[in-house]
Amino acid sequence: MVDATALLQQALTLPEHDRTKIAARLLESLDDDGQSDVDAAWAAEIERRCAAVDAGTLATSDWKDVRERIERELFGR
Repeated sequence: MVDATALLQQALTLPEHDRTKIAARLLESLDDDGQSDVDAAWAAEIERRCAAVDAGTLATSDWKDVRERIERELFGR
């Protein structure tokens, strides 16, 4: 069995690209259990919103108007 501290020290000597791949995979391994539930929830929400837009029951805004409102709120412009 490899000691975690020794493994970490070895990993830190790798090029940034390789460290990034390892870090991403480690993070993915932490989220695997609930990811399918999250994906399903997002898919259902997207379907719900698309149906509401198609039915005309969801108010939409022009991006230009939204951006201007955000800029006013954040920057006082």
